[in-house]
Formats: sequence, C-alpha cells, structure tokens
Amino acid sequence: MKYLSCGIAIAAIAGGVHAAEMGAVDEPIKLAINEWTGQHVSTHVAGEMLKKAGYNVEYVTAGYMNMYQAMSDGEIHGAMEIWSSNVSDDYAKQVEAGGVTEIGDLGLDAKEGIAYPAHVAEICPGLPAWEALKDCAGQFATAETLPMGRLVDYPADWGTPGADRMTGFDLPFKAVPAGSEGALITELRAATEKKSPLLITFWQPHWAMSAYDVQFVDLPVGEPACFEDPAWGPNPNAVNDCDFAPTRIFKATWSGFDEKWPAAAEILANFTLNVADQQPLMGKIDVEGQSVEEAVAAWMGANEDKWKPVVDAATN
Repeated sequence: MKYLSCGIAIAAIAGGVHAAEMGAVDEPIKLAINEWTGQHVSTHVAGEMLKKAGYNVEYVTAGYMNMYQAMSDGEIHGAMEIWSSNVSDDYAKQVEAGGVTEIGDLGLDAKEGIAYPAHVAEICPGLPAWEALKDCAGQFATAETLPMGRLVDYPADWGTPGADRMTGFDLPFKAVPAGSEGALITELRAATEKKSPLLITFWQPHWAMSAYDVQFVDLPVGEPACFEDPAWGPNPNAVNDCDFAPTRIFKATWSGFDEKWPAAAEILANFTLNVADQQPLMGKIDVEGQSVEEAVAAWMGANEDKWKPVVDAATN
C-alpha cells in the first residue's frame, strides 16, 4: 500500500476546457464509504470538492466487495478507491454489463511487499537487497520459529503472500500470521521502540509507513510469468520469487453519472490524490483521533492550490 509528487493532481485542465453543465444539483450524489481509513479520506476529499462546486453529497456505507450491483442500479453513484489487487469479480461483470464506468486512476502509488522498520538495516547489513535476508535470518528468530527467522505475515484471512515469498525465494524464514491489522501495527511500534529486528508483510498507503519509517525489501518486479513459471526468476524451482503484482487504484461511477451531473463527472474524473497527502491524513484520524471530516476540512483549507483548479475548470 510510493511517495510522490504533490497532492491532488490537476489532470486534463489544459487549453480548450470549458465549464460543464451542473445537471441535477437538487439530487444528492451518493459516494461509497468502504472499510478502511484511506478510502474514507479519498472519498471525503472528492465529496468536499463536489460540495465546493455546489453539489449535495451523501456518504453511504457500502461493502467493498459487493457494492457494484448497487452502483449499477444507481443506488450508489461513485467509488473513489478501488484496488486492482483486491476487487471482486462482480466489478468486471458490472462494467461489462454497462452499469458501472471506470473513470481513471486515483493516483495513489500503491505497493505491497516484504518490509521492515528502517533501523533493521543496521541489524541486517545489505538490506534492502533481498539476498541479505539469507545471511541474517537468525537475527529475526523467535522461540516459535527457531532456527528460522520470523516473518509477520498478513492475518490468515487475507491470504499468505508473505509465506509465498519466503518459499519462492527459498529464504529461511517462517511466516507467522498476524491476528489483525492492529497486531501488525503493534509489531511495528514495538520493534521501533526497542530497535529490535522485524520483517513484516505490509502495504502503502498506510499511516504507519511514515510513522515508523517502514522500508520495502527490493524484490524482482512481479511479472505474470513469476506466478506461473518456476523457471522465471532467481529460484528455478518455485513460483512467487518476485515482488507482489503491481497494483492500480482507480475510480468508478454509475454509468449514468456523467449525463446526470456533467460538471461533477469532470471533477471526479480529474480528481487524484497521492500518498504524500493521504498518509498523513490517515495518521491524523487513526493515531491522533481526529474525525475524517475534521482532518479533511483542515487539509482542504490548507491546500486550495491542489483541488480548487479542478473544481474551477469544471464549473467556471
């Protein structure tokens, strides 16, 4: 779950752009709220931009994996953070049926991988190169993994991507599933405070990437052949000897959206958000205890240059 340019990008606002019709401003635009904080941030920034343009916005709690039929039926009008690495088959079905329309990338530089707090590079010289783990696995051993090192993997119901990498690269590590996302954070906090060794499966965007200076192990790029052909990659006897498959994060709307709210459609199509802006907002909410509304309102007030040109281009 990469760090980057600057906030909300201003896409497609070059010459020749003219204001769109506002459409049905008396009817609410319903944006889906899913199960994780980053999505709440992305959706509220988009929604507040629509409000600044003069629209009525409602935030609707929706199950991420099963919301696409409701979107196709026009009961939900937009989803602002869909991950290609974890999206249900129903999404593709609804796009193919014509009820849901993809409207472009959100702009978050997403990444999943094998990671460690920055201080661990002193414990295991040679990091971030993955080969360094061959020689220092013993530094990561615990009573339950001896003589192998311990990798704290995703919770069991998220799959076993970390364990797959340890097998793929033939590394002397035992993957131990975390009990929850909170347990992963507890491991990062403890290792950072004690300056102790930790290898973990993790992702960005996530506020903990910044809070605990988490770094990714360098692995070969995850190409399709890596997951199918053992001969591909550094280990000729196994698949998964590569990084996670690259992930896109994109946006989608009900297919009737652009006809009903033309200016809003332009705003959402041109709205992007990057990790450098989203991650600190996640920290404000999950660590400092601010509400999503409070954190996003403060960001909007301090960053008009990042979102206002998108709204102005569609409405003025």
